[in-house]
Amino acid sequence: MAINFDKAFGIHEAALNIKAQRAEVLANNLANADTPNFKARDIDFQQALQMASSNQQSGLRRTHAHHIDSRIGTEIPGLSYRIPLQPDTGDGNSVEAQVEQTKFAENAMQYQASLTFLTGRIKGLMSALRGE
Repeated sequence: MAINFDKAFGIHEAALNIKAQRAEVLANNLANADTPNFKARDIDFQQALQMASSNQQSGLRRTHAHHIDSRIGTEIPGLSYRIPLQPDTGDGNSVEAQVEQTKFAENAMQYQASLTFLTGRIKGLMSALRGE
């Protein structure tokens, strides 16, 4: 009997990938906190996970090799600009360092939780393979 890893791991593999992408986006926001006119972005986890689970990347698709791919610039599902809580500081930058740090820490904890869950699943599969 073959092991179906999609059934064994469920949606947690996709969740880890999305959380890793979100960590990159949040780190980029923090790195550009002092860059004039930089707009903070974030990934809507629910939307990205829904798109990953349904394996849809875009509502449009290319029907001919010479057509322009509609997914250019939207390689990260659920990515959008964040609406700042505080008014603009005058330089056009919408990054709020405290918000970004909080979101980054929250994302890291959720990533670790998914990783811990997957580790438990892998240990369970290893035990089953050994016949324990």
